[in-house]
Amino acid sequence: MRRSSFRWTIPTLLALQLALLWVQGAQLYRQNQLLQGLREDIQTLSDYFQDGKTPGQEQEDGPAVPARYQAPNPPPRRVAVLGAEEEQDATKELKASRDSAQKASKDAREVQSKLSIEENVRKAEETRKVNAATTSWQRWVYGALACVVAGLIARAILRRNS
Repeated sequence: MRRSSFRWTIPTLLALQLALLWVQGAQLYRQNQLLQGLREDIQTLSDYFQDGKTPGQEQEDGPAVPARYQAPNPPPRRVAVLGAEEEQDATKELKASRDSAQKASKDAREVQSKLSIEENVRKAEETRKVNAATTSWQRWVYGALACVVAGLIARAILRRNS
C-alpha cells in the first residue's frame, strides 16, 4: 500500500510544474503584446512629431461641425506692401528663424538618439533579466527531470536485482 501513495507523486509534481510553466509563458506573451502595443504607439507619436503634426491634426479632411453651425469665415486680411529695408529685415528674420529651426531639429535628433540608445540599453537589460529568469527555471526543470530519470533507472535496477 505504501508504494501506491508514492506512485503518483512524481507525475503530479511534473504536471504541476508544467502548468506553472504554461502560466508563466502566458504571462510573458501578454506582457510582450502590451510592450509591442506601447512601442507602436510611441512610434506613431514620434512619426507625428517628425512630420510637424500633432495627433489631432490627422483628420482634417472635412469639418466635424455641420456648415450651418460653423462660424462665418473671417474677412480677408489686407497686407501692406513692404519697403526695401523692411523686406531685407524680413529676409534676415526668416533666415534667422530657419537657422533656429534647423538647430532645434538637430538638437532634437541628438536627444532622440540618446533616448534611443538609453531605450536600447533598457531593453537589453530587460531581455537579460528575462533570459536569466528563464534559464534559472530551466535549470530546475532539467534538474528535476534528471532526478526523475535517475530514480526510474535506479528503480528498474533494483527491481531487476530483486
